Amino acid sequence: MAQTTTRHITDRKELEKYLVTKAAETRKKILELARIAMGGHLGGALSMVDVTVALYHHIMNLDPKNPSWPDRDRFILSKGHGAIALDPILAQVGFFPEEKLETFNKLDSPFGMHTNAHSTPGIEHSTGSLGHGLAVAVGMALGARLDGATWRVFCLLGDGEMQEGSTWEALMSAAQFKLGNLVAIIDRNKFTIDGPTEMLMALEPLADKLRAFRWNVIEVNGQNMTEILNVFEELPLPTSDVPTVVIAHTEKGHGVSFMRGQSKWHYGAIDSDLEAQAVQEIDATIPK
Repeated sequence: MAQTTTRHITDRKELEKYLVTKAAETRKKILELARIAMGGHLGGALSMVDVTVALYHHIMNLDPKNPSWPDRDRFILSKGHGAIALDPILAQVGFFPEEKLETFNKLDSPFGMHTNAHSTPGIEHSTGSLGHGLAVAVGMALGARLDGATWRVFCLLGDGEMQEGSTWEALMSAAQFKLGNLVAIIDRNKFTIDGPTEMLMALEPLADKLRAFRWNVIEVNGQNMTEILNVFEELPLPTSDVPTVVIAHTEKGHGVSFMRGQSKWHYGAIDSDLEAQAVQEIDATIPK
């Protein structure tokens, strides 16, 4: 049976407060895990948090006690190096105890720098080689359509992997097969490990390109929980004929002043002093 951690919250403001608080908790856990692992993909993990928290805590139909529930929604983290953000969220919603994360990226740990479906409960597909996730999501969505199922497939991509030709092939396929049960989300933080996307391989006008590929395109502030909820709660029905892509305008390293908008924090290491400074800043964003 589908469950969300927000099923008991009926007041809209309380719902948003709950999700913003969970996002802050996730950001603090990302920093802790990066310290434990002596490194991590911090910038892009911090930028993707708000959208992913909203999906797992409120939007998607899931049953963490039964990860193989046939009618569950599927989530593919195409930017698999964001595992340091996704794993804490999976723990929050009940796929496994949070204490297990203390082994993050250690020898024989089920949790690594990239998602691993063989060892981590709740991971649908192992990812990390960029440009493959959307194609897998297309296959899942097509399979659901052929089976007459109505669950959705959500796929979160980094904007850097929008430079991959395989991503654009998948975009064409989704439109061709009329996969209205597929929702792609682009974490548009505008940076890769090598620098700004628009200097390396310009994506703009990205929304126009996606519309030309026959997708329903929605743009949102990916760090504003009110806007995020409004978008995902008003998605077209999964039985529609047009796939949807949400361009989430985010900030690399969001929530931590010394990491914001910098390629050098795509992957980096922090000590306890930097962690304490960052945690103090994140705590200031939690609603009272």
